[in-house]
Amino acid sequence: QVQLTESGGGLVPPGGSLRLSCAASGRSFSNYVVAWFRQDPGKEREFVAAIARRGGNTWYSDSVKGRFTISKDNAKNEASLQMNSLKPEDSAVYYCAASSTIITSSMRDDGRYGYWGQGTRVTVSS
Repeated sequence: QVQLTESGGGLVPPGGSLRLSCAASGRSFSNYVVAWFRQDPGKEREFVAAIARRGGNTWYSDSVKGRFTISKDNAKNEASLQMNSLKPEDSAVYYCAASSTIITSSMRDDGRYGYWGQGTRVTVSS
């Protein structure tokens, strides 16, 4: 098993940047695909980005592509989401998720991830 803890959320003005971190404890992070999802109250949880076990491949939603960057440091058991050019519509609770069994075609399916952090809130507002 792996336990996930997010940090780095907060209030930022439109156009600003934030870096979210996901710290993992338990088994080696190199065995896991890691993804970020977000959810606003009253809305469904939305896929944001995912990164392959060894960090070689990444996937992004169209809404964040070119603005967000996901990364993974297996030696430190950490993953990050660098968010630039933030917009008010990026406001949500952001969750880190991990799976040791997921396949590429299911990266965007939150039901395929067995491990979740508690979430960190991001608010983009002036």
